[in-house]
Amino acid sequence: MTDARIPTVRLGENGPEVGVQGLGCMGMNFGYGPTDAGQARAALDRALELGVTLYDTADAYGAGENERFLSPFFKAHRDEVVIATKFALSIPPDDPTKRIIRNDAPYIREAVEASLKRLDVDVIDLYYMHRRDVNVPIEETVGTMAELVREGKVKHLGLSEVTAEELRAAHAVHPIAAVQSEWSLFSRDIEARVVPAARDLGVALVPYSPLGRGFLTGSFTNAEQDLTADDFRRQQPRFTGDNAAANAALLEPIRAIAEARGATLGQIALAWAQQRASVAGLTVVPIPGTRKAGRVEENVAATRITLTEEELAALEPIASQVAGDRYPDMRFASAGRE
Repeated sequence: MTDARIPTVRLGENGPEVGVQGLGCMGMNFGYGPTDAGQARAALDRALELGVTLYDTADAYGAGENERFLSPFFKAHRDEVVIATKFALSIPPDDPTKRIIRNDAPYIREAVEASLKRLDVDVIDLYYMHRRDVNVPIEETVGTMAELVREGKVKHLGLSEVTAEELRAAHAVHPIAAVQSEWSLFSRDIEARVVPAARDLGVALVPYSPLGRGFLTGSFTNAEQDLTADDFRRQQPRFTGDNAAANAALLEPIRAIAEARGATLGQIALAWAQQRASVAGLTVVPIPGTRKAGRVEENVAATRITLTEEELAALEPIASQVAGDRYPDMRFASAGRE
């Protein structure tokens, strides 16, 4: 494993400069079953050594615990990291297992102050609207977010799981640096409209779950059988029952390319995601999640793999054959509203 740092790109026309691969931090202490805090912190350190500078969290991950977990790392390396966090998934006091989508101004202001406190920083580098509340005009939501920029609480704005129309309307109010959506060999619905809109506007794409929540690595084949009871992937339609068996069979082209190259399945899946930048003609910064330093090294190495036209053609049919939606309720994903 070389210690060469990965190249950098800019998010949006005037957004932050970041490594071409970021790190999704949700799983550090939330959502994916038991974790080892020491290993997770080692993964953060190793990522930074290799040039990973965009670190992605959200206030909804563990009801703020993910932000608190990351705070010491961010404070130790404040000038080297780009902190991305999100608002919109409110937790009802009477039922901590539920989430309510809120995009209204009072809630946004409450959320940003809470995130700043948990992160223990003066400003958030990239602040995302996590999910869209269709009952609040997006112009109003982004207008409030723009006020946070003017007040010095936030540097740049991002949106997650928005439609092309929503992105265009938002960008007309204030420049959007990045759109975050699921984008992988299993999830390509944003390519029809969101990707062209982002390209037209000069907005970067930040693919989350570029490894299909781990399924594309071959690390599990059926969530109900292979994962612990507290792993949220057990509720994802693609990873259970007949869907899981059908989707596991779709890994064969990835496995064949990986074996021929002496790479892992995950590296081929990530190389495909990284290569969307040149294929689609826009800035793309995937944020694979891991809590192990060795996996960070493996993931970063994928930035040095360029798939051939023949390999890309072999991978092309996979997404259209995937069984099951990526969420139990697709209304909260952009594809459910396009």
